[in-house]
Parts: sequence; structure tokens; C-alpha cells
Amino acid sequence: MGKPHPLALRERVVAFVQEGNTHRSSAAHFRVSIKFVNDMVKLKRETGKLDPKPQGRRGHGKLAPVASWVRERMEAGPATTLDELRAALEQEHGIKVHRSSVGGLLQRLGLSHKKRPAGQ
Repeated sequence: MGKPHPLALRERVVAFVQEGNTHRSSAAHFRVSIKFVNDMVKLKRETGKLDPKPQGRRGHGKLAPVASWVRERMEAGPATTLDELRAALEQEHGIKVHRSSVGGLLQRLGLSHKKRPAGQ
């Protein structure tokens, strides 16, 4: 027997509340938190739906607007390190990000970077 679909649980919880059960008893009955019950009832009331919100950034992160600039920069100077690229992003675009974010963008763009600064 497979795991029930998350939407089915959301629907059952809201239906249980709409049948007149309290949020606390609904949470205990379905073994979920009271906050989950509150959130589902509120979501149903406000949107009429119980669909989960999309997760992840989906191309809307801080670095998405400068992806083409990063690509051009890396193609012009492939010996650039993550720290150098991060510093350039902050200086030229005012974007402060962690080096791992820059590395993730390079990976998504299919680009590589120099691992160590010169002289190491």
C-alpha cells in the first residue's frame, strides 16, 4: 500500500473541520500539528483550493537577472575564482551572495571555474 497523496490529507483535514470538529481534535485525529490544520483551513477559505505552493526559486533567485553577465564574464576569463566572481557581482551589480550561490549558478549554466587563486 502506497503513501496517500498529500492533497488527499489536506482535503480530509479540512472536511473534518467543516463537519464541526475542532482544530485541536482534527490535528489529533490525523496526527498532524494544529498549525497545519489552521493553515489548511485558512488556505481553503482564502483561495478555495488546497494546492501546495511551488517550492524552490524556479529561476527567480538573486542571480537570475545577471546570469547572462556571469556567462559572458566566465567565457572571457575562465580562470576566475568563485570569490573573484562574487566580489565582481557585488562591485558591479550590488548583489551580495555567498560563494556557494555563485557556484550553483555556474553549475546550472554548465560552466566551470578556477578552484584556487593564483599562487596556491
